[in-house]
Amino acid sequence: MDSPNTTPTAEDETQLVSRRIQRLSLHLTPIPNSFIRDHHQLQLLTCARVKLSVNTALLSDFMRGKHRGIQEKVYEYFKSRPDLQTPVEISKDEHRELCMRQLLGLVREAGVRPFRYIVEDPSKYFAIAEAAGSVDMSLGIKLGVQYSLWGGSVLNLGTKKHKDKYYDVIDNLEYPGCFAMTELHHGSNVQGLQTVATFDPITDEFIINTPNDGAIKWWIGNAAVHGKFATVFARLLLPTHDIKGVSDMGVHAFIVPIRDLKTHQTLPGVEIHDCGHKVGLNGVDNGALRFRSVRIPRDNLLNRFGDVSRDGKYTSSLPSINKRFAATLGELVGGRVGLAYSSVSVLKISITIAIRYSLLRQQFGPPKQPEISILDYQSHQHKLMPMLASTYAFHFASLHLVQMYSEMKKSHDDQLVGDVHSLSAGLKAYVTSYTAKSLSTCREACGGHGYAAVNRFGSLRNDHDIFQTFEGDNTVLLQQVPT
Repeated sequence: MDSPNTTPTAEDETQLVSRRIQRLSLHLTPIPNSFIRDHHQLQLLTCARVKLSVNTALLSDFMRGKHRGIQEKVYEYFKSRPDLQTPVEISKDEHRELCMRQLLGLVREAGVRPFRYIVEDPSKYFAIAEAAGSVDMSLGIKLGVQYSLWGGSVLNLGTKKHKDKYYDVIDNLEYPGCFAMTELHHGSNVQGLQTVATFDPITDEFIINTPNDGAIKWWIGNAAVHGKFATVFARLLLPTHDIKGVSDMGVHAFIVPIRDLKTHQTLPGVEIHDCGHKVGLNGVDNGALRFRSVRIPRDNLLNRFGDVSRDGKYTSSLPSINKRFAATLGELVGGRVGLAYSSVSVLKISITIAIRYSLLRQQFGPPKQPEISILDYQSHQHKLMPMLASTYAFHFASLHLVQMYSEMKKSHDDQLVGDVHSLSAGLKAYVTSYTAKSLSTCREACGGHGYAAVNRFGSLRNDHDIFQTFEGDNTVLLQQVPT
């Protein structure tokens, strides 16, 4: 009888492996026909036993889609400009200035102009944003603030006069801008915003006011350093000349200058504070805005869904505050679509890094034989392969969402608007939560080496974490998905 401490021989190891393979094969062998009385019953299929050959070049072209050319242009530009590549160690202030130089270089030197595609071809815009975000996620977000949020609000909520005045200067970054919706006390509950815009019929102006500390606009990208304008969401108050004094027409959007175009000094009545160092995305200069009786021309109301005449009369093609509010937010759903799309791109990067490392990293193996790739272990496959499959699924799901969004922008079909709202809410919430968890799994799958900052898991995790919150908190968004 063998001693319990006897060391297994290579032959014993081989027998153990053979028995395990034999037992596993029992689960894979089809049920013999003699045991099947009804051929209409569900049957097992024989697994393929040949090594599959995949044309990786064709697969890569297919996955990257029709806009891979513009993405290559982004990548090649930054490869040619090592001075614009983000170093592993960089301070907040240096990162902000570098991020602005990256965006200026991309637009003015490389000639990549995302703004025209916001309405013209959203799928191409999202492809550019994905490429920029893979260079530095802060760059992708800053690009989105400038073109999708600030620029998109002008295009989607304004009328011809606004497009004529602002399009070129937003496009060429002469007018960096902000999207000032979120307040200190109100984020998801946009209808509860407290900033007010009161119409003064004597001067033909709106007066923008922050009535209390809770109404300070908070986490506003581009505000702390670079922004010159802000699209400010505020309650429109019109004088009624009766005992009520004013009539609240609900939340509207206004273009408000915040810095002097020549000196870059903060304008009178505007207070700008720096939100400081964040968990991630420190290349984006988030700030807080407070307004003290800031006067703007009546024309600065983005008046697609509601307008105010010279004598203070309000007109709208939509009959109620709720319908105007829904139409306004419906035009801004592109930001949510973009976040779902961008979150998938982060997942692609992280799973690619983890799988490539796992193919190269060797650990353990049969005695006196070379160690084997850790991706050959089932435990490792169970970590990464379902994640890889999910990445493919999310890739196609996000492409479908972008296609639906593009059709919605062209047709303005009510049914499609509702479908895009629901799908973007659900997909954004589910994908960003999944990616956040997957980033930690990918880091763990790379062992100690995954902890090195140069391998990007730390920066990807920190930069992506806020994706679960902005453009709609995930808990709130999931409640907007029909069951």
